[in-house]
Amino acid sequence: MGLEEYKGVYVFAQQVDNELSGIAFELLGKAKELAKDLNTDVTAILLGSGIKGLADQLAEYGADKVIVVDDPELKEYRTEPYAHAVSSVINEYKPEIVLVGATAIGRDLGPRVSARVATGLTADCTVLEIGDFPLNPIPGQEQKHNQLLMTRPAFGGNTIATIACPDNRPQMATVRPGVMQKIDPVQGAKAEVIEYNPGFTPNNKYVEIMEVVKEISNTVDIMDAKILVSGGRGVGSKENFQILQDLADAIGGTVSCSRAVVDNGWMPKELQVGQTGKTVRPNVYFAIGISGAIQHAAGMEESDIIVAINKDETAPIFDIADYGVVGDLNKIVPKLTEELKKVVK
Repeated sequence: MGLEEYKGVYVFAQQVDNELSGIAFELLGKAKELAKDLNTDVTAILLGSGIKGLADQLAEYGADKVIVVDDPELKEYRTEPYAHAVSSVINEYKPEIVLVGATAIGRDLGPRVSARVATGLTADCTVLEIGDFPLNPIPGQEQKHNQLLMTRPAFGGNTIATIACPDNRPQMATVRPGVMQKIDPVQGAKAEVIEYNPGFTPNNKYVEIMEVVKEISNTVDIMDAKILVSGGRGVGSKENFQILQDLADAIGGTVSCSRAVVDNGWMPKELQVGQTGKTVRPNVYFAIGISGAIQHAAGMEESDIIVAINKDETAPIFDIADYGVVGDLNKIVPKLTEELKKVVK
């Protein structure tokens, strides 16, 4: 079969406990853009048990078709049955592009599926677009058109690489939650629902889930916050984060942090912003005592407004900040909090 026979942009629509994950909607938004450039349609792959009713929700967020694989073996996520189901869908329907969320599930599932269908996988992409590859013509080498160009940080975030998969299909990529933007839902939209089941024969690769223990967390999801007050190593200590908490309380914000803060044990991992943390897009992002290394910037540079406070006037954070204050955060932040309290009610 030739590569030209592979058509459509497919999205793995992750669900847990019969509730769709936000990354599914984000990927559908990007899939719509890619499909428009390729003059094709968007298909969601929905796996689980008793989950057919979720198809309408996927349609509202951009799916033209929904392939439903509904089977008791898919009730909870397990590597073998899920990998078998998704690779079977790919082999049967021949998508040109497959997008998977870089969640705990997606990071486990994506590489296994790509290996089974004999294609490549670009992980943790920050930009996806359709274009020519190689990007610049090379004498004696064919420049292929309408390729999926997958951009991601490389070498520890110190450079940015654009990768393509010109000789195999599908073109597969994982994308971290929060990187792409979901579209506004179209109420009442409907998708063509295709029920497909490749059949499941448990083997010695099927693990048995003995018990599911759900952790109750009081930590706010920083990806949902409209205002983030984020601190870095420059804050100085765990106790000093109270200054940032006071500011956040004054403006209805949420405290977050950089990797250095988590490594020092000052704040929990769930509050980390950056390449190895979470990607956020708040309306306002305060970067306090944060140098702005590329690994951190990758997780917050799409914020609407960035306010940087740092005593080092050469800190890279000022290159991406909309507003910057050079000085001692221990003096500046309390004064800022005091003034904001006068205007924020």
